[in-house]
Amino acid sequence: MSADVVLLTGRTMPREVPENALLIDALAERGVRAELLPWDEPDTDWSRFGLAVVRTTWDYWDRREEFLTALRGMAARTLLRNPPELVAWNSHKGYLVELARAGVPVVPTRLVPQGSDDATALAALGAFGPRTELVVKPAVSAGARGALRAHADDPAVAAHLAELTGRQDALVQPLATSVLSRGETSLVYFGGEFSHAVRKAPAAGEYRIHLHHGGSLHPHTPDDAELAVAAAALAAAPWSEATEYARVDLVQGADGTPQVMELELIEPELFLEADEGRAVGRYADRLAALV
Repeated sequence: MSADVVLLTGRTMPREVPENALLIDALAERGVRAELLPWDEPDTDWSRFGLAVVRTTWDYWDRREEFLTALRGMAARTLLRNPPELVAWNSHKGYLVELARAGVPVVPTRLVPQGSDDATALAALGAFGPRTELVVKPAVSAGARGALRAHADDPAVAAHLAELTGRQDALVQPLATSVLSRGETSLVYFGGEFSHAVRKAPAAGEYRIHLHHGGSLHPHTPDDAELAVAAAALAAAPWSEATEYARVDLVQGADGTPQVMELELIEPELFLEADEGRAVGRYADRLAALV
């Protein structure tokens, strides 16, 4: 018997993801059968599913073109959410520059294209002042992979940027110092409607807030400013009307106002155990309505 929904995951996962099991159980309670499969599962007839949901495909970043091709093939056979056009746009962090141009408050970002000459790279590194602490990272990545934190005039950061742009585009950003004490806040949306939020705090001495770097999760109630910036980011994204799930990661800027660190529209962890378990029910209701 075929399943109604396939939840797409990665073949090689960095860790277990309990929220997938929570979602499968919540869908079952609503009479929807769900199956978890790697996005690159061979010889799969995707048309036997009424809906394919990109969930935890946490191995796509080093196989981006293969991943996008696979999603386009699925979208020709079943309803795919989020849609492949939106996934393609969101898979390259250059979208942050586009959001900033649209007037969305974003962490200041310089995009350094692959193959850039030394002058272009040095200009990006010096854009925020010679002693500014920077984070330099690949434009296609996840979980802070390939990120380096260093002062702008540190030879190591120039070497790292040169190494990155030898094979792909890269981003240069000033370190959001509020992350060190306050962390990031993540606002989660289903079908464009706000669902819940969490605050992600780094371990002592860390700037990376991810659980695999020792980060921790805390309940969070967003204020009006955070909700407004998150709404602006979602509205500025292309194909936003087809966005079934989204996570907007915010930090405090130097003036204390929220800025977008990431707009996660591909495979974000959605913290479905939040809000005393009601979050997973809201997401399951949304997906069940699509089948």
